[in-house]
Amino acid sequence: QVQLVESGGGLVQRGGSLRLSCAASGRTFSRYAMGWFRQAPGKEREFVASISGNGASTRSADSVKGRFTNSRDSAKNTVYLQMNSRKPENTAVYYCAADRNLYYSEVVSQNKYDYWGQGTQVTVSS
Repeated sequence: QVQLVESGGGLVQRGGSLRLSCAASGRTFSRYAMGWFRQAPGKEREFVASISGNGASTRSADSVKGRFTNSRDSAKNTVYLQMNSRKPENTAVYYCAADRNLYYSEVVSQNKYDYWGQGTQVTVSS
């Protein structure tokens, strides 16, 4: 079992930056691929970024490439999503997710993840 707790959400102005954190329980954190997803009002949840268990492989949605960076600190059992150059359309609830056995092609699929956090609201003002 893995429990995930996101934090760091809030209100940010257009063009500003915000860093989300996702703290995971469990002693085998390094074996889990971690993903970030978001759901804007009235829209379906979509993939944002992912990072492999050892941190060597990352993947980002085209819409956030060059602006968002994800990383992980195994000593703290935490993954981070650094979001720069925020846009109002980035307003959403952001979720982190985890799963042990994901191929690179699968990390974008939310139904491949077994564990989810409760989500954290990010609002970008214009």
